[in-house]
Amino acid sequence: MTTDLIYVDASELAELIRAGKVSSVEVVQAHLDRIQAVNPGINAIVTLADGALKAARGADEELAAGGETGPLHGVPFTAKDSFDTAGVLTQRGSPIFAGRIPDTDATAVARLKRAGAILLAKTNLPEFSYWVESDNLLTGRTNNPWDLDRSSGGSSGGESAAIAAGMSPLGLASDLSISVRGPAADTGVVSLKPTHGRIPMTGVWPREPRRDWHVGPMARSIRDLALAYGLLTGPDGADGFATAPREFDAGLGAWPGRPVRVGWLVDSGLGPTDAEVAATVRAAADALQAAGARVDAVTIPALERDNPLELFNLQHVMEVKPAFRQVTAGHEDQMFTYSKTLAGMPDTSVEDYVRAEQGIERLRDGFAEYFHHYDVLLLPVTTIPAHQHQLGQFTLDGQTVGPFHVSSTTVPFSLTGLPALSMRFGTSSDGMPIGVQLAAAWHAESTILHTASLLETLSPVRDQHPAL
Repeated sequence: MTTDLIYVDASELAELIRAGKVSSVEVVQAHLDRIQAVNPGINAIVTLADGALKAARGADEELAAGGETGPLHGVPFTAKDSFDTAGVLTQRGSPIFAGRIPDTDATAVARLKRAGAILLAKTNLPEFSYWVESDNLLTGRTNNPWDLDRSSGGSSGGESAAIAAGMSPLGLASDLSISVRGPAADTGVVSLKPTHGRIPMTGVWPREPRRDWHVGPMARSIRDLALAYGLLTGPDGADGFATAPREFDAGLGAWPGRPVRVGWLVDSGLGPTDAEVAATVRAAADALQAAGARVDAVTIPALERDNPLELFNLQHVMEVKPAFRQVTAGHEDQMFTYSKTLAGMPDTSVEDYVRAEQGIERLRDGFAEYFHHYDVLLLPVTTIPAHQHQLGQFTLDGQTVGPFHVSSTTVPFSLTGLPALSMRFGTSSDGMPIGVQLAAAWHAESTILHTASLLETLSPVRDQHPAL
């Protein structure tokens, strides 16, 4: 039973604990044992949280005494090492912050704890959470549990690898352009990037440019994403972007009195996509249609008019360089890949910055038009399956693209703040997970959660785990 616990989702673990069929101590210990067994080869976990077993014993005692319990009572969770955790190392993937121990929890961490969850460990990330692979000078590189020679993605690659390998049932991640969704696709788990501002960024670093940063959960099942999302949303009185009431939802909720309307695409201005990734998106579209959804192949003119990746780079360099200069001043010898790359990039001109801002506005208008006619957009998560470490330029359909091209399909929803979800629906010819992405209108998380829940039941790859 204890061995089986490592691949049980958080919702079922909570049910088992409440029913007295397993103790929180057993659950926490099972995951600690798993970390000890497989983390040396994966390097997803960078810090164990002191007191997890003590907290588990307390949770069991509270349950035995008939105390009030939260929806995640006694269930362990992990958090990316960019989230502040009171009394637990939070080093942000850089020697500049080595030994840093916060006094308070990030809002998202505190909310999971209030729901009864127990912080188990912190997970690896790239330097400052900035790169498409999780590697840094302080805690090293994370490997993909499906193939140790491949990346688990970035910047939440430690979180995705930990969940995929059975070291954690539930995690907290952050997303700037790909970082919640891409790593989930690379490792075959599920993740949700909510509408911008739905989950406060308080206590998560970096915050510049905060209008592009998002917090989102990673998990094993869609129901776990829905559970965690419901616990994490709402204003905290500190993040000025977190303004929507916790209970607010603009989505469909339960299925409407008509078929859900799904449009799907694999290109439409997003650049070349791996053939197996494209085939997986088509298979998901076919599965939804067979299940009763109204499904159409679509194009989105706004994506063809303005290149989201170009807009992101122009906007982002202007806004993040001052913050990076400040934190790295006097620590130039401790800078790693992205901070060095960014430092060498030319500043964005005011004219280009304004052009980028206007392009982002046009993207928002284009998506508003699309979601006036459709409930869901189905498309790739990443343009290729999990890649080899240290990805440089690569070729797709005869076109040579740079490493950030893997995020060309995710960055539109970071720029516009739209909610988007990543879930596995296929496998590459060499055995790597392939994901699909579902996006919806602003504050319509329930729409993609319901659609994903249906798609999960149709998935040809349910309950598959890496052989470790």
